[in-house]
Amino acid sequence: MIPAYDIAIIGLGPAGATAARLLDKKFKIIALDKKSAARGSFKKPCGGLLAPDAQKALSKFNLALPKEVLVDPQIFAVKTIDAGQSLSRYYQRFYINLDRHKFDMWLISLIPRGVEVKSGAICTGIEKRGDSYEIAYTQDKAEHKISAGLVIGADGANSIVRKTLFPERKLSQYAAIQQWFAEEEQAPFYSCIFDGGLTDSYCWGVSKDGYFILGGAFAKKQSRQKFELLKKKLQEQGFNFGEPVKTEACLISMPRGPRDFCLGKERAFLLGEAAGFISPTSLEGISYALNSANDLACVLNSGCGGPMRKFRRKSAPMRVKLLFKYVKAPFMYNAFLRKLVMKSGINSINVIKE
Repeated sequence: MIPAYDIAIIGLGPAGATAARLLDKKFKIIALDKKSAARGSFKKPCGGLLAPDAQKALSKFNLALPKEVLVDPQIFAVKTIDAGQSLSRYYQRFYINLDRHKFDMWLISLIPRGVEVKSGAICTGIEKRGDSYEIAYTQDKAEHKISAGLVIGADGANSIVRKTLFPERKLSQYAAIQQWFAEEEQAPFYSCIFDGGLTDSYCWGVSKDGYFILGGAFAKKQSRQKFELLKKKLQEQGFNFGEPVKTEACLISMPRGPRDFCLGKERAFLLGEAAGFISPTSLEGISYALNSANDLACVLNSGCGGPMRKFRRKSAPMRVKLLFKYVKAPFMYNAFLRKLVMKSGINSINVIKE
């Protein structure tokens, strides 16, 4: 007989780790995550900047970031570059520069001991059987099976929970690629880069503990070629990268509208990026991961009937906020409108160069 649980959480990024931490002790919970503290473990490729919305979400839990999570430098301005139109402007922003893997591991460390955490575990299959779900996973090359009365998919853009249980709700995906370079000549800075000829999303550059990370979100077809072309264009504009120290890549969600939202059905729930909760403008997803996890935990902890209906109602403000982001998106990604905004200098700052 396979082990049975009340709740199985798939994925322990910010959404899954927060749900695991906030769910009531009355539940018997298992959480599967492919990350671990072992050397060479999976690390989510990410620029590692904590946006104001994510900071606000953390503040609701009265959590303080440990210094081990922070990295140098802390930057208060973003250099916006329109590579296709040779325009650049500086805008004030209040991001926290951090080590994304250490941030994720810190959130996992806050999970109560009563939750059974399986690190280095990869979910390989989910099947609904009557009133429960049978879940298969591998850990240390061994295969395991469990059952759970309720499943929470917090497993990101390539969510196996969403693909398996809701195959008709396909989510648009892009390839996020980034490379790390030794930072020798350039002054530390954070940049947001647009080039409509390469991507209808955006690219980024960020200084981090003596390294410079260059990354971007590209349509999956020919994504690596487009990334290399981005490097070439920036080098022609004076950037000096040298040889990459390492290259990282993963899939990210690219929701196109409210139809991409999927909260789940019956007793299978989706959180964070797996649900399509990610900003179409900045690709920021941590705040939505934290808030959606909190919403679901509140609903499940209440013990009342109709949890899916109540989760939809409780998460409605978050979905409305994302809808406003869709309205804003054309001003960022339309080349003509972006040029007008950047040329006007609205909300930009003048950086004094010594």
